[in-house]
Amino acid sequence: MSIQWKGVMPAVTTKFTDQDTLDLAMFEVNIQAQLAAGVHGIILGGTLGEASTLTDEEKSTLVKEAVRIVDGRVPVIINIAEQTTKGAIAAAKKAKEDGAAGLMMLPPMRYKADARETVEFFTQTANATDLPIMVYNNPVDYGIEVTLDMFETLLRNCPNIQAVKESTRDISNITRIKNRFGDRLAILSGVDTLALESLVLGADGWVAGLVCAFPAETVAIYELVKANRIDEAVAIYRWFLPLLELDINAKLVQNIKLAEVATGLGTETVRAPRLPLIGAEREEVLAIITEGVANRPTLPDYKNASVTV
Repeated sequence: MSIQWKGVMPAVTTKFTDQDTLDLAMFEVNIQAQLAAGVHGIILGGTLGEASTLTDEEKSTLVKEAVRIVDGRVPVIINIAEQTTKGAIAAAKKAKEDGAAGLMMLPPMRYKADARETVEFFTQTANATDLPIMVYNNPVDYGIEVTLDMFETLLRNCPNIQAVKESTRDISNITRIKNRFGDRLAILSGVDTLALESLVLGADGWVAGLVCAFPAETVAIYELVKANRIDEAVAIYRWFLPLLELDINAKLVQNIKLAEVATGLGTETVRAPRLPLIGAEREEVLAIITEGVANRPTLPDYKNASVTV
């Protein structure tokens, strides 16, 4: 399956049982809800998916299960977050074997590679696979920025590098990328609290977090913006913002899993060393979620947002 790098692509949480095994039943409940809402792809094994705690076997299982569930309706993309180039190449090969349609890739983990090393890491991995790739550019959390000059080299040498998950937190970077590369590099916003602004400025899509608990509202914002129904999108976004801010927090996984419980799309179970929220911290997050659920907006027919009557 080729990938159209646009639309809402949930960075789904990984569901666990109380026995610390994969909860594939709840995983399917959530994926089906995403599909029903009209998402445009499924991304596995990102930060929100607790990638650093997953075994290679578990990642493989998640890809195969997601491919089975979506049944060709949308692409399944797996994140690559490896310490070595050799490991990244092996992960890309396994992803294709398991049926993934594309890759999201972070720079090398742990070692803070310089620009030359980072470009070489992406180049060698990209040239070892024919899967399309979205570079995850998140210098705030991962310490390495993929600059426009680095992208220039990558796009020249790696035709399967096609998109960027833009998480620099610099909203003007959307315009810089568009000015430099035009349509050669698709842009998907990677920060929930900047997604609407990014879409208005020309981003092609949204790798979303709170979509895990609120899929319809997330897709509605995207579809309304793209139909130039900005006021309607902004109204939903203003309701959504307190919830979206749960994503820009060190405990985003716990926060979003708690939101999934409130909407019937998940459980609180995380994998150690993460632990579920407790005490005042939990009550504060719950209050935001409870208010959000109580005031969920009535959505327009967003799936036909661009249809004129």
